[in-house]
Amino acid sequence: MMRLRTFLQQHCDDQMLAELIEQLSVSCKDIAYRISLGELAGVTGSAEQENVQGECQKKLDVISNDLIKDCLAAIPSVRGLASEEEPDAVPANPEGRFLVLFDPLDGSSNIDVNVTVGTIFSILECPADADPAAESSYLQSGSKQVAAGYVLYGPSTIMMLSTGNGVFSLTLDTRIGEFVLQRENVQIPADTKEFAINMSVQRFWQEPVQEYVADLLKGEEGPLGKRYNMRWVASMVAEIHRILTRGGIFMYPFDNRDPSKPGKLRLMYEANPMSFLVNQAGGQSTTGREPIMDIAPEGIHQRVPVIMGSANEVETVIQYHQR
Repeated sequence: MMRLRTFLQQHCDDQMLAELIEQLSVSCKDIAYRISLGELAGVTGSAEQENVQGECQKKLDVISNDLIKDCLAAIPSVRGLASEEEPDAVPANPEGRFLVLFDPLDGSSNIDVNVTVGTIFSILECPADADPAAESSYLQSGSKQVAAGYVLYGPSTIMMLSTGNGVFSLTLDTRIGEFVLQRENVQIPADTKEFAINMSVQRFWQEPVQEYVADLLKGEEGPLGKRYNMRWVASMVAEIHRILTRGGIFMYPFDNRDPSKPGKLRLMYEANPMSFLVNQAGGQSTTGREPIMDIAPEGIHQRVPVIMGSANEVETVIQYHQR
C-alpha cells in the first residue's frame, strides 16, 4: 500500500512540487471530513452572497476556499494563488516558484442533496520577476502546467493526479488518514457509447453540436452507428472521473443564452487542469475548434466551451465543427 508521500518521491522528480501537492492534499482531507458531516457541521445551505462569477455561494464554497487559500499561503514554494471564488490573484511567498489556480468546490450546488462534488487544481511555474498579485503572471496556456489534478468527494474520496508522466489514482484511507495509490497509468478508452451534456439548453447550442447530438440520439440506425447512453451529474469532477474510469465524452459547449460568455466553464480553474488529465490519459480536449490547452488566456476568469473525453468520439465532434 503506497502512500501519497512515497508515491510522489518515486514519481515526481521535483521535490518542491511534491511537497506542494502533499500539503494541498491535507486541506482536501479537511474538506472531505466536513462534507461527510454535512448538516452536522453546519456546512450545507447558502452563504447568502455571490462570488466573482455572479453565482450564489454555498457555505462550503467559502469554507473550502478559505481552507485551501490558507494552506497554500503557508507553503514556501507557492508564490501566488488564484481561486474561482476570488476576484483577484493573491500573492503568497516572495521566494516561491509556483502559481496555483483552483476551484475549491466544483459542483457545490449538489452539496445540499448529497451528490458528488470535488476540488480542482492547476500548478504553473511562476515566471522570473513576475508579480504574483498581477493577473498577467497567471495567463499561461494549459500546456505550461507542471501538474494538475482533482479530489473527488463521493462514497470514497479520490485524488486523480498528473505531474506530466501519466495519470494516477489515489484513494483516501480514512483508517490511516492518508491517500494511497490505487491505479497507475490511467487510460481512457478511445471509443465510447456514453455522453454527458445538459440537454435542457439544447435549443441554445450552435449548429455543429445540435447536429452531433441529434445524430447520436438516432442510435445504431443513425450515421454514428451505435446506441449511446446519457449521463449528467452537474459536477465536472464527477463527469470527468467517470470518463477516466470507463471512458465517455463530456460537453459543455458554447450556447447563445448570453453571447458575452463564450462558455460556462472557466479555462484556468476547470478546462485547463481537466484537459491536462484527459490528455495525459490518452483522451482529447477541445472547444470544438481548437485544443483547449493551446488557448492563450486573456483573463483568470475567462470562460470557454469544453468538449473532452474518449479520443475518437472527441475527434468526431471536431469533424462536425469543421464541416
